[in-house]
Amino acid sequence: MTILREDVETTYWTPVCSYTDLLPERGACALVDDHQIALFRTFDGELFAVGNRDPFSGAQVLSRGIVGTRAGEPSVASPMHKQVFSLVTGRCMDDPAMAVPTYPIRILDGTVEVGVR
Repeated sequence: MTILREDVETTYWTPVCSYTDLLPERGACALVDDHQIALFRTFDGELFAVGNRDPFSGAQVLSRGIVGTRAGEPSVASPMHKQVFSLVTGRCMDDPAMAVPTYPIRILDGTVEVGVR
């Protein structure tokens, strides 16, 4: 199985965990280079990777947020102030002026890898 969210600017891939380590609708955090990255697996098996830092509070907590959907788009609500971020684009669905970075993510031989630009 290969689930891929990739962009052309990826320079290298960093293995972070086994696909089965990620529980559906639960977040996990991985340190890739100097970046804390929140990883999510949805019930349908899709993977997403966004920055773990909540831009409203400055806390590294998005991996502990509530996973769901808004307007049909996978999202995570920050556990701090409950702002909702798209897992696809990183944009804040409550305040479009704010966003978190997104990262390319894939599965290779059962291992989840995050792309670094």
